Amino acid sequence: MLLVDDHPLFLDGVRAALAGEDDIEVVGEAHDVASAVALAGSLRPDVVLMDLNLPDGSGVDATREVVATSPGTRVLVITMSADDEAVVAAMRSGARGFFVKGGGRDDLLSAVRTVASGGAVFSPAVADRLGSWFSGVAGQSGREAFPQLTEREREVLDLVARGYDNRRIAKALFLSDKTVRNHLSIVLTKLGARDRAEAVERARRAGMGAME
Repeated sequence: MLLVDDHPLFLDGVRAALAGEDDIEVVGEAHDVASAVALAGSLRPDVVLMDLNLPDGSGVDATREVVATSPGTRVLVITMSADDEAVVAAMRSGARGFFVKGGGRDDLLSAVRTVASGGAVFSPAVADRLGSWFSGVAGQSGREAFPQLTEREREVLDLVARGYDNRRIAKALFLSDKTVRNHLSIVLTKLGARDRAEAVERARRAGMGAME
């Protein structure tokens, strides 16, 4: 297992919790997005325990990269709250479950083993929200209407079409305001849209922007 977190005390606690477990071995540690992706690619661990708050970016983006470049690796995200929008964003990016910081040792071991064996760890609330989102995706032709956009750009466009402002988009996708502005600028350029309003109109015609 690869541990990804920039808080030494938390890592110490995780290592202590895993010590003595014959079926779980920590093969490496990373403290930021760049090293997490690099180590996941070189070590190919069965499980990555991924913090969502990292010094050089979001654990959501790191999760997406790890899943894309190391398909045999499963990501278990770490969060302070199961209600965090970033948890759902991470699941959409390919994470297989989450563990709330402060949870017990038995809960951590159970989560790691479940994800390692191919299962998923969701709370009922997160499962409901994911189910609603994926149901919406299945009925939205807009998810395929703009092939020139990346998945992240489609996510931004979808939220713009729902009426989200940049700050709310940033919170929902666990991005900075500046990153959202950059993504939106690229979306407008790729779509050839004059402004945000035109992009919203085109996205809604394509079926994007449906509320959960």
